[in-house]
Amino acid sequence: MEPAAAGFVRIDPAQNTNQDNYKLLIGSVVPRPIAFVSSQSRAGELNLAPFSFFTGVCSNPPTILFCPMIRGSDAQKKDTLLNIEETGEYVVNVVSEDIVEKMNQTAAEFPRGVNEFEKADLTPAPSMLVKPPRVLESAISMECRLQQIIPVGDGSVGSGFVVLGTVVQFHIREDLYTAGRIDTVGLKPVSRLAGSAYAPVRDIFELQRPGKA
Repeated sequence: MEPAAAGFVRIDPAQNTNQDNYKLLIGSVVPRPIAFVSSQSRAGELNLAPFSFFTGVCSNPPTILFCPMIRGSDAQKKDTLLNIEETGEYVVNVVSEDIVEKMNQTAAEFPRGVNEFEKADLTPAPSMLVKPPRVLESAISMECRLQQIIPVGDGSVGSGFVVLGTVVQFHIREDLYTAGRIDTVGLKPVSRLAGSAYAPVRDIFELQRPGKA
């Protein structure tokens, strides 16, 4: 790390530890939406876990991605990824203010096979086209079928995977849906910041996109 002439600090990630680079990423790429992913193993064991490296990809077909990292405690894949590798199906649930504390309870590192729905007192609701259940308390859920898993890194701690999935069914709470659009204010989504920090989406403003130059 060295001071830059223009008042900036220059940091070479190649000289940083994995953890230092992680802190820079989660402090810079903000706010991040939260993918609350429900999955199940081939044996039928349910799993529920949050991921904040998450975004949309495209609309034809409707595709979203999230990025589970190699677990820091034992350098192994997370249960969510193992389940998706086994079954090719999962559900991404949106985290709103009313379930954010329960979502946080599922972020604990439980042994494989533990049902986080039960740990967080959340309700598994039947999906229509995939086997893993959605979270009943979530205002929006997206049933997904796996498109592709892309490994990134050398497989050590800090490496990860890009999980691309096609949305095959939307579940949207009725009061949030009008004429093909979703009421963002009513949804009350929560975003992830750095450390233990989260942020609600409340102060919204609009900008009209300029026309062609």
